[in-house]
Amino acid sequence: MTINIRAVGMDLTPALRQYIEEKFTSLEKFAEKIMQIDVHVGLETTHHNKGEVYTCSVSVDVPGALLKVERTAEDMYKAIDKVKDHLRETLAQRKEREQER
Repeated sequence: MTINIRAVGMDLTPALRQYIEEKFTSLEKFAEKIMQIDVHVGLETTHHNKGEVYTCSVSVDVPGALLKVERTAEDMYKAIDKVKDHLRETLAQRKEREQER
């Protein structure tokens, strides 16, 4: 499994890179055949009245499907956690359906 990370409008610090890799590597428990994960993180815009809005968009390439999830939050780490949680649920449902067949 390869994880490609791209930051838009912000710096990709080593700590942020490590956090992203740890979070999305854990998804292998729910789908053994994840081929590739593309992660796009960034600052959505700087013109919000209530502070900055961060976005995290992820594409997961699994056999037979390409899963895409995008979430926004006031904190980059919260946006990453929201995406990971949604993907975990989706992958768990797919795994359950496959086992029923």
